[in-house]
Amino acid sequence: MVHCLMDGNEAVARGAFAAGCRFFAGYPITPASSIFDVMMRLLPPAGGICIQGEDEIASIGSCLGASMAGLKAMTATSGPGISLYSEQISFAVGSEIPIVIVDVQRLGPSTGSATRGADGDIQFLRWGNSGGLPVIVLAPVDVTDCFRLTQHAFDLSERLRCPVFIASNKEIALTRESVDPEQLETISIGKRPAPVPGKPFLPFETSPENPVPGFLPIGGETVVRQTSSTHGIDGYITTDPAQIQDFRQRLSKKLLDAVDTYTFFDYFPSASKDLLVITYGVTARSARACLKAFGGREGPFSLLVLKTLWPVPESVIREKAEAAKRVLVLEMNMGQYVREIQRVLDSKEVRFFGRMNGELLAPSDILEACRHG
Repeated sequence: MVHCLMDGNEAVARGAFAAGCRFFAGYPITPASSIFDVMMRLLPPAGGICIQGEDEIASIGSCLGASMAGLKAMTATSGPGISLYSEQISFAVGSEIPIVIVDVQRLGPSTGSATRGADGDIQFLRWGNSGGLPVIVLAPVDVTDCFRLTQHAFDLSERLRCPVFIASNKEIALTRESVDPEQLETISIGKRPAPVPGKPFLPFETSPENPVPGFLPIGGETVVRQTSSTHGIDGYITTDPAQIQDFRQRLSKKLLDAVDTYTFFDYFPSASKDLLVITYGVTARSARACLKAFGGREGPFSLLVLKTLWPVPESVIREKAEAAKRVLVLEMNMGQYVREIQRVLDSKEVRFFGRMNGELLAPSDILEACRHG
C-alpha cells in the first residue's frame, strides 16, 4: 500500500478532474490559488482548458460560458472573490447553468486575514444571490471528503442544472495528509437532462417526470436562447405573473424536494443520550478527537457532522436529535448555521459555541463547552 501526501486543494482539483471537469478559470487568491496550479497541470494534457481571468468576475463569467457550451466547469476563490461572483451566481441560478464553485474560506470580513481560516461565508453562500433562491452547499472535513464531495458537486450540478458550492476552509485546503490514492474512489456522474423528445426545442421546458429543463449547448445546430432576465420556457423575457411564479417555484422545488437524496453526513453515536453536538468542516475533526479520547461510544456526547449544509437537511437533523435533551452547535464563526438548527429543533434547547479569530476550536475548548454549555 503506497500512500502519498495531499492537501485539500489538490484533492478538490483531482476530484473535479475525475468528475470530467475540463474547464477551469480563476483569479489568484489565498488560500485557493493552488487549486488553479493543480488544474493547470491536469487539464491541458487532457485537452481541457485552464485560464487565469483578469479578475474574479471574468473568471466565473468564462466558466458560465463554457458550461453553456456543454463543458463541465469549475472556479475557485475565497470570500472576497465570492463577493464579486454574486451577480454571476444569480445568473447561474436563474438560467440553470451548471457550475461548481469552490470557496476556500478565510477570516473576514472584506480582505480580512488571508492566512487565517474561518467559516464566515456560510450564510453568504446561501443568501448571496439576488432573489434568495436555494443553492447547494457541501462542506468537506478532510482530504478524502474534498475528493469525494467535489465529484458529488459535479453530479448534482449536472443533473439539477444549478451552481453547487464547496465550502472549504484554509485549514482543510492547505493541510497535507497521508492518503492512499486507491481509496479515493470515483463515482458515476449524472448527465444534464435531454430535451423533451418529439417537440421543438424550448430551452426551459420541463416534463412531469423531471423538473429540470433539457439541455442543448450554445453553438450547436439548434438555436439556444439564454437570458439573465425573467423568462418563460421559450427563453424570452416575460412579465406574466403566473409564468414568473411557476418558474420561481420550480427553481426552488427541484432542489428542496430532492435534498434527502444528497444529504451527506457522518454520525457518531454515544452511550450518553443527553447531548448531541452538531458541527461541520474542520471543526468536526476536533470534535472527533474529543470522542476518541473517551473511547468513542463512551464519550460525553453524540456527534452529527453535516456535509450538506444547504438546503438544510432537516430530516437527518431531526432524526439524530430525537433522543437528545440538549444540542450544542460548534462553528468557526459568530453563529451562522446555529440559527437553522434552532429553527429545525424549535422544541429543544440549542446552544452555540464558536469564535471567529483565525484559531481552530481545540478539543479542550469543545469539552469545556460541553460541560458548561
